[in-house]
Amino acid sequence: MQMRAERPRRFAFAFFGLRFTLSLRAGCCVDRLRPPLILEAARSCMQAAKGCDAYRCDHRYTVYLVELAASKNLWEPTVLDSLQRLRLKKIATEEVMPLEVDWTGVYPAVPTQFKEDLSLDIDATKNHIEMLLDNGIHGMVMLGTIGENTSLALDEKMEVLRAAVEVAGGKVPVLSGTAECTTQGACNTVKAAAEAGVDGIMLLPALVYRSDPRETIAHYRTVANSTHLPIMCYNCPAAYRVDITPEMFQQMMDIDNIVCIKESSGNIGRVTELFNALGDRFLIFAGLDDVALESIMLGCTGWVSGLVDAFPRENRLLWDAATSGDYETAREIYRWYMPMLRFDSHPKLVQYIKLTVQELGLGSERTRPPRLALVGDERERVLEIVRNCVATRPNVSTLAQA
Repeated sequence: MQMRAERPRRFAFAFFGLRFTLSLRAGCCVDRLRPPLILEAARSCMQAAKGCDAYRCDHRYTVYLVELAASKNLWEPTVLDSLQRLRLKKIATEEVMPLEVDWTGVYPAVPTQFKEDLSLDIDATKNHIEMLLDNGIHGMVMLGTIGENTSLALDEKMEVLRAAVEVAGGKVPVLSGTAECTTQGACNTVKAAAEAGVDGIMLLPALVYRSDPRETIAHYRTVANSTHLPIMCYNCPAAYRVDITPEMFQQMMDIDNIVCIKESSGNIGRVTELFNALGDRFLIFAGLDDVALESIMLGCTGWVSGLVDAFPRENRLLWDAATSGDYETAREIYRWYMPMLRFDSHPKLVQYIKLTVQELGLGSERTRPPRLALVGDERERVLEIVRNCVATRPNVSTLAQA
């Protein structure tokens, strides 16, 4: 009789927990709910996790709600200590099962193309994507830095994403860069990107304000809790002034849809530090073109690249040579490529790379202000580097057969 009496209660708790899971995945910002509802949700999710194995996959939501209730002082004081011990024990003893993704290889940071009046040129953007697909890319990142994310309105971002998803046609993963000034803004953009059909998110720390480690982790946790999509964390402290350290990633290991790190700190030793601290919990992608070969040799399973937009065949050959252990070929291409790969670390990387793309006849250099076209000696210096590299371009067919 006791077992019969418990089963309806467990079902009710499980149903309530599931309802909150669905609302979280639909983009609901839980920390805006009324305190009694937060507390009820946390208790229900805890009971669901205890009473029904089918809800173990929602452990991250349980942890989030328990922590949220504690931060708002909603739990009874006598319960707080035991809850914290339970949380730490659960994370320490249970293996977190991250979402499975097939992300590997070269992922171009695709440039957004503009018309002469600086309106979106969707046809030109689609043509560029088709060219990249024809040259064997493994995936793509739309609306990254080179995609001029912060220069586009939300409706323009979604137009670009829908076009990319249409052209990709499920052949390769399409990721959307997300760079917003607030956490709620990031949640809203991620929700819209999911509706546009993307396969994943490349998430930046909140812009403008320089968040501390606790705030940065809370930003990633909240955005991850708002979506079902897998997330690549973009760490580029030189550009965005926030360094997501290996210790900070250790505190995000329980978030199952944070699956990948784009490492762009510029410190090549950081790749090894990430593997030492995190094991194989996250995929690690090289994020800077001028340390790409070193990053691959140290174990990175992907490369988000800018210069691939102008030299997709060379990028693919470099990747294939490095991952197959043909370091002689990889070094030959890398040494030829390096003068242009340095563009990716320059503050004007968008203008430098778009000018390179234009010089190769693969797109336009147009950017939206405040970015302006390069002029004078700076422009001539970039073009000289590009033209010298084109003149000494390696024979891809010969190297591929070697």
